[in-house]
Amino acid sequence: MKENNANLITQNKKAGHDYFIKETYEAGIALTGTEIKSVRARRINLKDGYVQVINGSAFLENVHISEYKQGNRYNHEPLRRRRLLLHKNELTHLAKAQSEAGIAIVPLKVYLKRGFAKVLIGVGQGKKQYDKRETLKRRDQERELRRRYHV
Repeated sequence: MKENNANLITQNKKAGHDYFIKETYEAGIALTGTEIKSVRARRINLKDGYVQVINGSAFLENVHISEYKQGNRYNHEPLRRRRLLLHKNELTHLAKAQSEAGIAIVPLKVYLKRGFAKVLIGVGQGKKQYDKRETLKRRDQERELRRRYHV
C-alpha cells in the first residue's frame, strides 16, 4: 500500500514486534467532531489497541484518543469503542480470522486520506519469544552490513 508519510498520524511499532502480519485491510473510523480534531493534532495512541468483530461489525477497542482541549462539554470519552467502516466481504474474512486460535487483529497505522481518518489493520499470528529475538538479530545484522558497505 502506498501512502504519503505527511498524512501519517501514528504508527504501532509494537505490532510488528509482537506479530507476524499476514494480511492488511484499510478501514475508515467513525469518529465524533472532537475526536477527529484530536486525531489531526496527533493525540492518539495505538499501542494496546485491537479490533473485535461483533455481530457483523468491526470495532476498534482500547485505542486512546485524548480529549480535545477546546472541546468543552462536547468532549468524547478517550477509550470508547469506535466502529470501523469495512466492506462486507472484509468483515467476513476478519470474523473468520478472529475465530482462529492464536490470531489477533491489531491496528498498524492511522493516517489521513482525502481528509478522512483511516486505520490500517493487520491480521497477525503472535510471535514467540525466540521469534522476537531472531527478528532483532536479523535486523542488527542487516544494519551492520549496510554500515560496513556504505561507508
